Amino acid sequence: MEQAVRDAGEIARKYYRGSYRKWDKGGGQPVTECDLAIDKFLCERLRAARPDYGWLSEETEDDLQQRNAPTVFVVDPIDGTVAFLKGRPHFTICAATVTDGKPVVGAVYNPITGEFFSAISDAGAKLNGKTIHVSQREELEGCRILGPSATFVNPPPSIAPHTPWPAMHVETRSSIAYRLALVACGAFDATVALSAKHDWDLAAGDVIIKEAGGQISTHTGASLEYNGHDPVQPSVIAAGPVLHRQLIMGVKDIKLPGR
Repeated sequence: MEQAVRDAGEIARKYYRGSYRKWDKGGGQPVTECDLAIDKFLCERLRAARPDYGWLSEETEDDLQQRNAPTVFVVDPIDGTVAFLKGRPHFTICAATVTDGKPVVGAVYNPITGEFFSAISDAGAKLNGKTIHVSQREELEGCRILGPSATFVNPPPSIAPHTPWPAMHVETRSSIAYRLALVACGAFDATVALSAKHDWDLAAGDVIIKEAGGQISTHTGASLEYNGHDPVQPSVIAAGPVLHRQLIMGVKDIKLPGR
């Protein structure tokens, strides 16, 4: 899988900041010919190696029959297409294997910065071959967090009325998988997304976070189960164990649209 994802990075670099076709696939979601080229490449390469595995990808029409296997490849050929379109190096290529609803292998690759994050269940997480761990920060005040700044403007409903969030350093990245990976290696302390994310956005980062000693869940603390009938997760929070609990306490009572 690592070699396949690295080779897919070569495709991304050929298109990056170049000329290529792009269009809106509906709902304001952009897609490019690079997305499709990588999707085709990974599908052919990975399924040739494991023909008995199922397949779930952002750029392949969802087919429950294709996903009806004990182990499934879950792929996002470009997570952070908006960043790719703007020529910003904040997109990633993501691939995971999910067995019985749980990610067991994950790869998140930023082909522009050269950061390759990987993990195998019960074998640890790595960045370019070196073992990584989440930060051990336990306080919200002063923490480095990845997420929309608007999330932290108002007091969270789960904390006493009119109690604002403490001062935090907030940034974001277009790729949610990249955000998870940056938390896994300790570059940031946590990431919060109070909006729905698809399985292909999260599966690879999920196993990387866990193998780096962190925790990942919905904003209510529920565990994430993958390759269900509707491959969508309502929200995601990831951090080290202590900070994760504090963030959950702050947002667990938020009612998300349609939930």
